[in-house]
Amino acid sequence: MTKHEVLDKTQVERCKPDFSVEAAKRARAKTWLAVHELAKLIYPGMVEEEAQKLCQAKLAELGAEKNWHRVYVRFGKNTIKHYGVPSEPGVQLDENDLFYLDIGPVWDGYEGDAGDTFSVGSDPEHRRCAEDCRVIFDLTARAWKEQNLSGKSLYDFAEAEAKRRGWVLNLEVNGHRLSDFPHALYFKGSMTDADFALEPHLWVLEIQIRHPDREFGAFYEDWLS
Repeated sequence: MTKHEVLDKTQVERCKPDFSVEAAKRARAKTWLAVHELAKLIYPGMVEEEAQKLCQAKLAELGAEKNWHRVYVRFGKNTIKHYGVPSEPGVQLDENDLFYLDIGPVWDGYEGDAGDTFSVGSDPEHRRCAEDCRVIFDLTARAWKEQNLSGKSLYDFAEAEAKRRGWVLNLEVNGHRLSDFPHALYFKGSMTDADFALEPHLWVLEIQIRHPDREFGAFYEDWLS
């Protein structure tokens, strides 16, 4: 997309003719169940690569047909890295640490996409970071619903909320379409490309924040419904 290209809302938000919101809701529910099942597999002393393999195998065990994007497991200092950026290898989860999961399984032909951050140990800033990330997501999603915001406006709102709480919002992390598999048939761009109000059940909002001085952050994503 060029800088001045105007998107056609109807084209960008297309789905297959028999798209089912109920089937999409079931995929979302299965995805969130999987996030929490995968989180149970992770414990201090693990190396990130080991956790990634375990989580990939567990998703298959839970019945995911495929993954429309790879399973991301980030430990410690790798939690400031965003989608598509390789982790620093060999990072171990410490006793006082945090990690995030980002999964994109496909269930019965519908895409799931969810991510959350979990703290281990007793570092209060880790816990606050994970919780604030969820709060920023919830406030931004509420603003979308109440104010009929565009994709760009959503991230302006999220950035202000992150700053107010002392965090830095990673603006390279962006929301995107979600649909029957694969959504890339309809739109490959980012949520911030959408200069129109977003319809429910078709978009994923992603929030990633980091500490302004320390090497850790948090991630949370879910669809706008």
